[in-house]
Amino acid sequence: MTRKPATYADLEALPPDKIGELIGGVLYASPRPTMGHSRVATHLHGELYGPFARGRGGGPGGWLIRFEPELHLGDDVLVPDVTGWRRERVPSLPDGPAARIAPDWVCEVLSPSTAVLDRDKKMTVYAREGVRHVWLIDPKPRTLEVFRLEGAHYLRLATWTGDTTVRAEPFDALALELQRLWED
Repeated sequence: MTRKPATYADLEALPPDKIGELIGGVLYASPRPTMGHSRVATHLHGELYGPFARGRGGGPGGWLIRFEPELHLGDDVLVPDVTGWRRERVPSLPDGPAARIAPDWVCEVLSPSTAVLDRDKKMTVYAREGVRHVWLIDPKPRTLEVFRLEGAHYLRLATWTGDTTVRAEPFDALALELQRLWED
């Protein structure tokens, strides 16, 4: 029996306690993020937004940073936790409910219900669309994994754990204190 591909209407029909994504014609419905997940994503957005979107505190600026945007990449619809576009490539994003331009950087905050999807299917879409950098943050073991697109696949550049201070591509102009991501 052949399955009918899921559509955007299927995604819109999800209850409000779910986040839906369409990948390869399959609808993936995940529970809304926990408070711990949201805390990490919010703190990361805050750490990067001032220096990289606004150039504050001596930061280089030059980025559009967005929190949980809906991305329409080909036929796929993804909702990463935090994304960034270099202004030299994308001076501004069109107003509307979704972005159709692949970002230059994506961060996924992993949770037990999304980790496999984030690491496998979503990273495959990001690679296909030319997203140069992907960060995976896991709040439970307190890890940050940093990947760079090399050809058609991602190369893991580094994995950091705990409360260390790191310089991670493409935001290596900033000394990012991982401890700040984990605290309330």
